[in-house]
Amino acid sequence: MTDAERASGEGWDRVAEAIRGRMAETRMTQMDVASRARLSLTTIRELQNNLNPRRRRPQTLAAVSDALGWPSDYLDHVLHGESPEPHEDEVRDPVLHALDCLGQEIQELRDRVEQIEYQLAAEDETL
Repeated sequence: MTDAERASGEGWDRVAEAIRGRMAETRMTQMDVASRARLSLTTIRELQNNLNPRRRRPQTLAAVSDALGWPSDYLDHVLHGESPEPHEDEVRDPVLHALDCLGQEIQELRDRVEQIEYQLAAEDETL
């Protein structure tokens, strides 16, 4: 496998991960995305699960990006390993900001609990 083929495979992995994550965030189904993007359910399934990775028309990725509420070029940036910018509305959305803050706090709490568990385990071993 050449470097270009490997990078391309990794790019499609990133696209699939982005689609799965966004569908989970928005609670959209494959059928919802297919309908909004005006693409076949098979195409959405292939992209979401990185089945049959191959070159796609730019319009396909743009349609899926739009259907998921992203700027049209979002998934193209993901495919090429670039850091896409979030949609303008997402940047200013107070609910999304609050969710991000909660996610960070939850991760901090998980880290603290894990640290406490390690300390307790270490104390148990010394007894």
